[in-house]
Amino acid sequence: MEGAGSWDALEWTKIESVSRSTSYGMDEFLLEAEEVIVQGHGVVLVNTGQAGTLSVTNFRLLFLSEVSRDIIQLGTIALTTIEKFSKQVVKPSSISRQSDKAPSQRLLQVVGKDLRIIVFGFRPRTKQRRAVYDALSRYTRPARLWDLYTFTCGPSKFNNINPKLRLISEYLRLLGKGSLAISSKKVDEGSLIVSNEWFRISSVNSGYALCPTYPSSLIVPISISDEEIQHAASFRARCRLPVVSWCHPESGAVLARSSQPLVGIMMNMRSNTDEKLVAALCTQTVIGKASRRKLYIADARPRKNALANGAMGGGSESSSNYFQSEVFFFGIDNIHAMRESLARLRDYLDTHGATSSDGMSSFLRNSGWTWGGGNLSSMSASVSTLGGSGWLIHVQSVLAGASWIAARVAMESASVLVHCSDGWDRTTQLVSLASLLLDPYYRTFKGFQALVEKDWLAFGHPFSERLGIPTMSANNIYQAELSKQSSTGSIARTSSVGSSSHSQPSSNCSPIFLQWIDCVSQLLRVYPSAFEFSSAFLVDFLDCMLSCRFGNFLCNSEKERQQSGIADACGCIWIYLAHLRTTEGVSHLHYNVFYDPTKHDRPLLPPAAALAPTLWPQFHLRWACPSEAQAGDLESRWRFMNKKYSELSKAKDIAELKAKDLKSSLESLAAELQKERQLSISALSTARRVYRENLAIKKAIQSLGCKVHFICNGSYGVDSGSYSIEAGEGFTSPRQTDIIDGNEQGKDNDLCVSIVAMDERLVSDNPISRACENLCPFRTREGCRWPDARCAQFGSEFVGLKANYDAFDRLSIRDCYFGSE
Repeated sequence: MEGAGSWDALEWTKIESVSRSTSYGMDEFLLEAEEVIVQGHGVVLVNTGQAGTLSVTNFRLLFLSEVSRDIIQLGTIALTTIEKFSKQVVKPSSISRQSDKAPSQRLLQVVGKDLRIIVFGFRPRTKQRRAVYDALSRYTRPARLWDLYTFTCGPSKFNNINPKLRLISEYLRLLGKGSLAISSKKVDEGSLIVSNEWFRISSVNSGYALCPTYPSSLIVPISISDEEIQHAASFRARCRLPVVSWCHPESGAVLARSSQPLVGIMMNMRSNTDEKLVAALCTQTVIGKASRRKLYIADARPRKNALANGAMGGGSESSSNYFQSEVFFFGIDNIHAMRESLARLRDYLDTHGATSSDGMSSFLRNSGWTWGGGNLSSMSASVSTLGGSGWLIHVQSVLAGASWIAARVAMESASVLVHCSDGWDRTTQLVSLASLLLDPYYRTFKGFQALVEKDWLAFGHPFSERLGIPTMSANNIYQAELSKQSSTGSIARTSSVGSSSHSQPSSNCSPIFLQWIDCVSQLLRVYPSAFEFSSAFLVDFLDCMLSCRFGNFLCNSEKERQQSGIADACGCIWIYLAHLRTTEGVSHLHYNVFYDPTKHDRPLLPPAAALAPTLWPQFHLRWACPSEAQAGDLESRWRFMNKKYSELSKAKDIAELKAKDLKSSLESLAAELQKERQLSISALSTARRVYRENLAIKKAIQSLGCKVHFICNGSYGVDSGSYSIEAGEGFTSPRQTDIIDGNEQGKDNDLCVSIVAMDERLVSDNPISRACENLCPFRTREGCRWPDARCAQFGSEFVGLKANYDAFDRLSIRDCYFGSE
């Protein structure tokens, strides 16, 4: 295997003894009540070349990446989902062989029921592979039903309710009595009596004595008594007599189901009671007319198979024995053909997928052919490209049969009786799929649950046999056994020198329910707005069913589940899935974003061209080609675009919030600026008033023949006498702080004003000056000696006259001396 040639470059962990103590550090990855049984380190997942830790727990095979410590989904699989596993010893190729002593590669191949083939590589000369293999042998095929993980875990928070009560609730809805409240006691006692004009609920099978694989309550024609029902049951295989599965609420047309009649090899055996019961399905009037409605008997088998069953006492009805009836054969193959077909499809996908189990042969990995040239729909539409698996042909047969049945009921108001051999495989597929087409209620979450519980669980589809898990009646038939047969997987294409395998011992395993879910996904693709649930829901639902984590799909019948106490001992899958949806609301992946109940509120009748199935990418390709699994999914692309739109909307909201904050800040700044402007205007007005007052003071002093001299702290002098009145436009009196000659002066600095008499030549014409000259005894030839001497004019001594500027500023000369302007 060249693809595994790089293993030697990996750093392998030294192997220690394997025990339950190896679960150290695993608690964060384990589910409730999950325990590690065996653990191996340095194991390589050949499909992807990842190294990690492989653990076998009591629930699953768990693979953790050694680099990221994340769960690798491809290498993690529930034990009950494993169909078979085998050991392989592969010699290295001659190209990668370094010497003749190069060790062989120890491989473990695991084949899953969910279309994956995974291979783990173990380091030579260790006992890890043996330990893992032995643990898988013990725990994948437990001898007893009680050894399954679901019983160890218990119901936990996903408590179940009485399934029989849910079945009665659906019966009441079908009969138009959905408003009735029914107690569990009446259901358990079999004393329930409810009917409409055509049908009634019978408790003839309340103890499962009439038919152990039928539910305890049955819908039968109102004209047939319980005694006649008991007689009619003996004419059908396994006593699975004709009963109503679905009825039209307006026309009274029904979908009925049963097993094959016991007509024998000569096809001449008859039962009057059975014929009367079948005829009672069609005696209702059609819109006021008293004529019988048409009856179609749909035999799901190929005609030759029906004839062959006659040799064993079975067979099919004759239209001549059943009034106004017509028999059709749908030609759907049996469970063995379906099992082999799915195995071929799984091998084909593994061969051509991006994660091929041999690690080297993938076309995608070697840059070769891609799925339909990158177009999934074109690739999967061609049935011939699937390596002759025949899977899509079988899916198409089931779809076509169900569509034909639904058309007869919806378009002709005819009744249809459906059966195959035992009436629990192909019959269930056709009846439930036709009901899904006819009734919009079944296309919702709640209705889908009711449909599965009614047609699959209550009417006895043998899930234990089809899944290969223990049942009540056989405690030891699933013991582990070794086989020398090599696996049919891709490992067979390598050069192996030895192998041992653990294959499936039961020949009754078959993917019947998986095939039906596949058919539902095809309808979801054709009618994307008709279903409340999405394709992701169907995938998760299938995974839960295959894992047996919950008890709903254990055992083979309602009787066995009732006797085992499954509903009380195990969790409920429906509660679990509903819990998942509540975590995210309508944005959860399980919700179909295109669902429009008003658009498809009537039966779906797909044309023949729409019944051409394609691969279901989300399920078929998720392991073999994960990058392509979502490529053609319109819903996934919508969710991606919606996520981007949400991110952009969130960014827009944040930007708008920031813009709003900026606008608020700007408005606040504008208000502050406006306030500053008002203060500036007020200050300017004050300055102008002060200037006028100063100018008035100056004029008054000058009128006395003096000049004004300003002194600040005695350090700086400003001679105002040199300024003209016009030049003093900027003259203001200092308040708190002034600047004189470029220096800032504080409010504590003294600003003094000296008033000095001007030169006598400048004031000679002044009357006061002339008075001083004539009267003042101190006036000399050099001039007036005031203020150094007493002045007779003022009669006082003015020596060093100084004035505090603030006091001067408060002096209102303009008002008191000059009068107001």
